[in-house]
Formats: sequence, C-alpha cells, structure tokens
Amino acid sequence: MVNLVAVDRLEAAVQKGSGFDAVVLVAQDLASVTIAPLQAVIGALREVDSKADSLLALVAAPKLAGGRLVVAPTGPLQRDHDDVRRFADAARTGMRRARDAGSRTPLLVVATPPSDARYRRAVEVTVLGALGGLWEPLEACEALGSPACEPVERIGCAVLGGTCEPSTLQRLHDVEAGVSAARDLCGTDPERMAPPRFAEYCQDLFASSGVKLEIVRERGALEREYPLLAAVARASQGVERHRPCVIRLQWTGEGAIERTLLFAGKGLTYDTGGADLKAGGVMAGMSRDKGGAAAVAGFLLAVARLRPRGVRVVAELGVVRNSIGADAFVSDEIIKSHAGARVRIGNTDAEGRLVLADLLSHLRERALAEPGPRILSVATLTGHSGRAVGPYNIALDNGPARALGVAESLASAGDLWGDPFEVSRLRREDFDFVAPRSRADDTLSCNNAPSTMTNRGHQFPMAFLAIASGLNAHGGDGNQPLPFTHVDLGGSATEGGDWQHGRPTGRPVVAFLAGLVPGALGA
Repeated sequence: MVNLVAVDRLEAAVQKGSGFDAVVLVAQDLASVTIAPLQAVIGALREVDSKADSLLALVAAPKLAGGRLVVAPTGPLQRDHDDVRRFADAARTGMRRARDAGSRTPLLVVATPPSDARYRRAVEVTVLGALGGLWEPLEACEALGSPACEPVERIGCAVLGGTCEPSTLQRLHDVEAGVSAARDLCGTDPERMAPPRFAEYCQDLFASSGVKLEIVRERGALEREYPLLAAVARASQGVERHRPCVIRLQWTGEGAIERTLLFAGKGLTYDTGGADLKAGGVMAGMSRDKGGAAAVAGFLLAVARLRPRGVRVVAELGVVRNSIGADAFVSDEIIKSHAGARVRIGNTDAEGRLVLADLLSHLRERALAEPGPRILSVATLTGHSGRAVGPYNIALDNGPARALGVAESLASAGDLWGDPFEVSRLRREDFDFVAPRSRADDTLSCNNAPSTMTNRGHQFPMAFLAIASGLNAHGGDGNQPLPFTHVDLGGSATEGGDWQHGRPTGRPVVAFLAGLVPGALGA
C-alpha cells in the first residue's frame, strides 16, 4: 500500500531534486496559490488556457519536482449543492493523471480549503480521494503483479498555509486499508471471490489484527442456525467451490466497553435470481452483490488498526451464492427463520433479506447482553435504492435507533467526510406490505415484481427484516428495546451505479467510522 509522508517545507519540496517526481495541485482558485515556484508555472498556464481554473491539466515544468505539474481544480465550492466530494474528485483524477504520466512519488498539494463548515475535513477527504484513485482490481494485481498494477510507492502531502500532521496521515492510511479491502471483496468476480475464497481472504486480512474470526461451513450447522440462508444456498451445495459460509468477526477495544456495534453483512457472491431467474441481461454485475459484507469487513479492519477505546464490534457475514438448479428453493415455500418466524417466499430474487434475517436474529440475541448495543444490517439490497436516491447510501432507523439519531449521525458524518447518506423512514405501510395473507405464515418475504417497480421498494424490506429476525419485539414499545438501523447500498456500492463495470467504492466504511465510533477519526 502507498506510504504517506507529511511535508512541512513546501517551497523546497515542490522544486526539482526534492525526491518527488511530480506535483499534484488541488485548488479552487489558482490565483490564490502563493508558492513562488508554482506561481510561475500556473501564471504561464493561465495565459494560454482560459479553462485552466476548471479543467485538469498536465504541464511541463522543468524547475518543479519531476518536471511536471498536474493542476486539478475542484470547481466551485460555495453553491448550496456543492460539498467536500469536489476535493476528493479532483484529487482522484489528478493523482491518476500523475501516475499515468509515469509518477511514482508524487507530491500532493492542497490549497487552503474554505472556512465553510462543510469543508472542515477537506484535507483528509482529499488525501483519501488520492489514495482511492490509485486502487486497482484484485484480479489485475494478481495477474500483473502489484508493482505493475499499483506503481505509486509514496505520496507527499502538504497544505498551503497549513500542515499535514503525521498522526493524521497514519489514521488515513489505516482508513484506506479498510476501504481498499472492501473494494477488493466487493469488486471481484464470482469465482475469485466465491464463498470459500471470500473466507480465505478474510482469514488473511485479519491475521494478527486482533480481530477474532470464526467460519461456520458445515451444512447441518447452517441449516439449524441459519435456515433462511441455507435455503438460499441449497442449489449451490452441489458445487464444492460455491458452498456457503457464515463468517463471524469480533474486535474489542481497550477500556470499559460503552458501545457495541453489531453488523449483519449481505455477501451474495453471485445472484442468478434463483428460480425467479434474472433474465434479459440484468444478471451481469451480480458478483458485486456482496458489497454489504465487503463494507463490514473493511470497517472491522479499519477499526482494528485505529484501535478506538471503549468500543466492541461484532459482525456476521452471510457469504452465499444464489444459484439455480434441481434443489433450488422456490416461491411459495414456507421456511421457519432462526427467530421462529414462518416466512413465505414471494420471490427467490429477494434472497438477500433472507440471509440478513438469520444473521440479525443471532445478533439480536447477542445484543441483549451487550452494553450500548446498536444493530445494523448492511447490504446491496435493492435496485429501488439507486432509483430513489442515485449514488447515495440509505439509512433507516427503527424507533429506538431513531431516538438515538443513528441514521442522522451517519448522514451528518457522511457529509463531512464525503461519504453521504440519505435518510428514509420506516412506515406502517411497510409492515402492511409484508403481512401474512393466511395463518400458514407470519410474513411474506417480497412481492413478485422488481423493487424498482414497487412503491417503497427500499423501505418495506426493513419491515420484513424486523419480523423475520425477531427484532420487531424490541421496538420502542418492547421491554428490551434494541436500536436497529438498516443500510442499503444498492446505489452507492459502485461508481456511477454501474454494477458490471463501475469501480467498487468501499462505501460506507468512512461514514461508519466517523458516525458510529466516537473519536476514531480524530477530534
């Protein structure tokens, strides 16, 4: 992984012979750059290019480090709809341009951000954007070798009129390790990251990290403890390399535990739709249907590296392939969940919520004995989420979580750190939608239409999760309320909403750290 180096003597660092081989400047107003060696080059550029303040440019600059300057403008920052992602976008494109030009040790220079509160974390977001821009798919790195695939070795970091503290850069390095792992797990093809290999990656990832890891593979154990998950996986059992598993993770910080975060992660390594087969070309990209489990694993790694005090993190990842075959589960089956709810299957292509329900039931039992519990399900669950809000994470709270402001905390933290959330509400109509139609069952998993064609298509699945997991007995009216927040990544797990070709984003690892773990990313 790329090393980050704090630079304090900026005027010397930007010049030839400093040890850096390119300068990448991220700025809104080029005229505000006051470092003399940069001023000269920028002035010449602005004389010949009227778009210099708005377009990415690579400029030959013999007196600067590496003989080249990449100018990466942020664009406007003060309009109502502008936000800190403009810094990340500029750093991402600028760093890629420097790499493609041959740079291996670039110097990242961030112009002084506006004093507007929206940009309080602009420098950190810029550095994370630069690092994220250099990520390449795991399969590419394994085929080509890391030096050829990810050639940048070191990035110098400096702020005009400010400083980049080494401790801050170390935190960002730890955060990026988690985000990068989430991208690796989400973005890989259905064979490279089939369930057993997903588990192997996690074993390697968490070795010597302080994270406890347990893998449940035995078919009988899965059928007893995770009956809905086992039903989804039935057709995959005949192919050894596709067999399911549940990955249990736990990390405990030092000191008295005041907050326990319990995560259920959906890890569909491939979703054919099952017997309700995805037809018409919409199956392509379904190897990314494991973005929830990927994000939870990346979050655990970042937490283990950052080591916040007073926090415990518990996670269960359901890693499954929804195959089609002679033993595939079908609509109309009634299956009893781990919590004892009788679930009528409405659509086998709504398999992710079945996987999550059993994981949540186990976490529900665990949460009752933990201090300060907050339960979260994390999944690329619905196409409706992307249709409704585009490239944003969505969070929905139950009553106890809403009282704590969990979803709003994620939204506020996400705005500051460039990992934004939209907040949706769980309503009575969502419970009406999944109510049983007879005494034979307790809940309906789904209707038989795509979520994109269903009213409240990303909201009603949370009502199902609450019933099927037993969490509906732990609302604000229960004797033992448990905060439960559902996070849907259907529109945010890949760039541009392109599940087949878009780069995995690793979201919402950063927002989780900033919004759920006090002090993890600094004061």
